Amino acid sequence: MLRVVFDTDVIVTALRSATGASNAVLREVAHGRLTPLVTPALFLEYEAVLKRPDQRLAHGLGLAEVDRFLAAFAAACEAVEVSFQWRPQLGDANEEMVLEAAVNGRAQALVTHNVRDFVKGVEKFGVRVLRPGELLKELRS
Repeated sequence: MLRVVFDTDVIVTALRSATGASNAVLREVAHGRLTPLVTPALFLEYEAVLKRPDQRLAHGLGLAEVDRFLAAFAAACEAVEVSFQWRPQLGDANEEMVLEAAVNGRAQALVTHNVRDFVKGVEKFGVRVLRPGELLKELRS
């Protein structure tokens, strides 16, 4: 089973479109083919972003539905303790917690739509950065 960290943009996009690669990646989690790694800070970011009024309008879920999604997703996740912080590594300080989850959790991949935000930082740690579609191709080959 592949151990991955999802950037928040993947979770958001998955809920906005049932037919896209991000949603398909979450279905792979539901089928037990991927193990998402999360830190408390990263999971709280997922929650905060998904519950924003503009996001709720876009994905069409109410607060209770977001809570149910997050509870189901949390059940599939493996918690990661951040033992070491290597900040700053990335140009965007908001992405540091995603990289820290990947490094501390020994992820095999960091999955994001913003590949360029991570490429420079991950090379030191041996973590691959993949778009959701690339991850799907890898899983299906």
